[in-house]
Amino acid sequence: MTLTKEKQKTIFETFSDTFGYKSIMAAPRILKVVVSSGTGKKKDAKQIEFIADRLARITGQKPSARPARQSIASFKLREGDSVGLQVTLRGERMFDFLDKLIHVALPRTRDFRGLSAGSIDGMGNMTIGIREHTIFPEVADEDLKDIFGLAITIVTTAKTHEEAESFLRHIGIPMRVDEASKH
Repeated sequence: MTLTKEKQKTIFETFSDTFGYKSIMAAPRILKVVVSSGTGKKKDAKQIEFIADRLARITGQKPSARPARQSIASFKLREGDSVGLQVTLRGERMFDFLDKLIHVALPRTRDFRGLSAGSIDGMGNMTIGIREHTIFPEVADEDLKDIFGLAITIVTTAKTHEEAESFLRHIGIPMRVDEASKH
């Protein structure tokens, strides 16, 4: 199993002819991985603490609360209330998390056939939505009554959709083959 960090080092040699990189610094690389989960309308402190604990187990880092930017009366939401939790991973933790996501968690997803290339935005970042946090081995054997979803954003330095798609395929992100040319 080749690690994501090692694959990232071979990007320049692999794609310098295809994308015309003149320097190794021009080749795309992963800047950070952001893992977030909304707490929704849950005012229950135990529920928010539960989600924070599970995110900390999954990522190896304590999540920070995301406050509401404005009050919305119809949702009974006040400015400053916690509406979600977020973890930003960089460096070794980022690569460890990506390896775990690619090689362990995604294959455990029910009916997994690859990620959509359409989830890559125009700036070269990929956002993956995960419906059940239980695909991660740290929390898989837990009680299955409180299941929540995650959003994982992989932020890269790729300039275009095509460059990002080639880069992410090279580092091992499993993508559907039938959507390779669509976006």
